[in-house]
Amino acid sequence: MRQSQTITLLTDFGNQDAYVGIMKGVIAGINPLANIIDICHNTPPQDIFHGAYLLYTSYNYFPKGTIHVAVVDPGVGSRRDVVCVETQEHIFLVPDNGILSFVVQKESPKGIFRVTNNRYFLPSPSNTFHGRDVFAPVAAHLSLGIKPRQLGNKINKLEQLDIPGPEYKETGKLEGRIIYIDRFGNLVTNITREHITQYITNQSQLTTNRDKIPPSALPLRKGRYAKQSPAFPLLPGAEKMIRKYAIKTTIGKKKIRGLSKTYTDVKAGEPLVLLGSADFLEISINQGNAQKYFKMDRGKKIMVEIGAC
Repeated sequence: MRQSQTITLLTDFGNQDAYVGIMKGVIAGINPLANIIDICHNTPPQDIFHGAYLLYTSYNYFPKGTIHVAVVDPGVGSRRDVVCVETQEHIFLVPDNGILSFVVQKESPKGIFRVTNNRYFLPSPSNTFHGRDVFAPVAAHLSLGIKPRQLGNKINKLEQLDIPGPEYKETGKLEGRIIYIDRFGNLVTNITREHITQYITNQSQLTTNRDKIPPSALPLRKGRYAKQSPAFPLLPGAEKMIRKYAIKTTIGKKKIRGLSKTYTDVKAGEPLVLLGSADFLEISINQGNAQKYFKMDRGKKIMVEIGAC
């Protein structure tokens, strides 16, 4: 029985060639009722990190049961695996090259399966176009109801990218990095809303309960800043505290004071810092391009200072 099922596509294939259209054609040939949605096909060629970020910031807006196909695959035709990863509400079909590194920080896989059952491939797969010959037909068969376990043996781990977290340097200072730059030139950092609210919550609890907290639990060590400290669970409504604190961001030799709510909180051409739609701290220029303004690229460091107003 044919089924209507959502399949998303994210690739680095671009739009000038027929590659994406061919993948859709293969899917439609197997399941004409599949609902195919493009996330993005303009990921820079072979940029797995970029693709991983785009997948992470988009997948959760699709219906339960969606099959997410992400093909940013510089290792196509090599010994790298194709994997099908099942989480509580989604299925991911990807090369095992780290493209799920952001997703698995949030989602615990229920099962990871190495895709080897060529019954679900096109005949005689090429070594250079697994998007057409492997990913598209397998996604289509998944949309018809086959189970991930039918694709191959279960495995226990995935390849991971090195995704640096922000680091606590000293009281009130978090060192972050630019991890993504969008088409508007906005500089997205690895510091999230949760990092800031957790830090503020921790400091508030340290102030009021210092004698009750064992030294081993104090979040005052240099190094990676834990996203969620077991000793200090995130309190309901804690993020409202952000507005009560003075935040200063240093990027290069420039400093930006305050945390804006919208791009228009400053005059056109002026810099600002805000929490973007994906809840990452973002450095922007109102009606301008922050990448060009600050001459910054992905991987560059920034410093955020947090103190009471």
